[in-house]
Amino acid sequence: MGGVVLVHGLYHQAGHFGVVAAGLRRVGVEVVVPELHRGSLREDTRVVQEAVDGFGVAPVVGHSYGGSVITGVRGAGHLVYLAAFVLDAGESAAGWGGGSAALREAVVAVGEEGATRGGGGATNRGGGATRLRPELAAGVLYGDCPAPLARRAVGLLREQGPGCGRGVPERQGWRTTPSTYVVCARDRAIDPGVQRRMAARCGEVREWPTGHSPFVGRPELVVGLVREVLAGLGERR
Repeated sequence: MGGVVLVHGLYHQAGHFGVVAAGLRRVGVEVVVPELHRGSLREDTRVVQEAVDGFGVAPVVGHSYGGSVITGVRGAGHLVYLAAFVLDAGESAAGWGGGSAALREAVVAVGEEGATRGGGGATNRGGGATRLRPELAAGVLYGDCPAPLARRAVGLLREQGPGCGRGVPERQGWRTTPSTYVVCARDRAIDPGVQRRMAARCGEVREWPTGHSPFVGRPELVVGLVREVLAGLGERR
């Protein structure tokens, strides 16, 4: 049935897409989830580009900051932005305001308990690594998810190096590649109004009644969308 590249956002890792990946593999879809946290948008884009090159023409799904990453990728068959940043020339996630005030409040410098510094939507202005306060991250990122799933997702969160949210993609793939934007209408991490403005750049827009992380709380929605996009790619070939 083909393959797909799933791209996580800041503080996240491949394991957050675990249920989605398993659901796709059960129906014959090959799945790659590159690990980001490479230190810059340029390096994160490079590792995703390697995954895309390994597949040939395949859909690429970017969540949150992952949208900044997939925007710079060449050769994707379809770009899916999941509550993600769709950036134009010279733009960054931080330039769009980054994350919400609630998300910024959850950000703390590594080793500084109780700090609430935030910049670029997900990194502090001091330039060091940051993490998310678990007691706040649960509500902001997974507030619509069943409690056991939210706890597991919070447990998977990683530290984040500085500056990625200020990165500017070197190209704008959405200009030439078919694209779909999914607005998460109950999102507390990236304002749905901001999402809708970015979504206007995509060829198709959908809206789901979910929070920021439907791959945790409603993985069947993500699996269904990927299968639909793959079917469409097959029809275009």
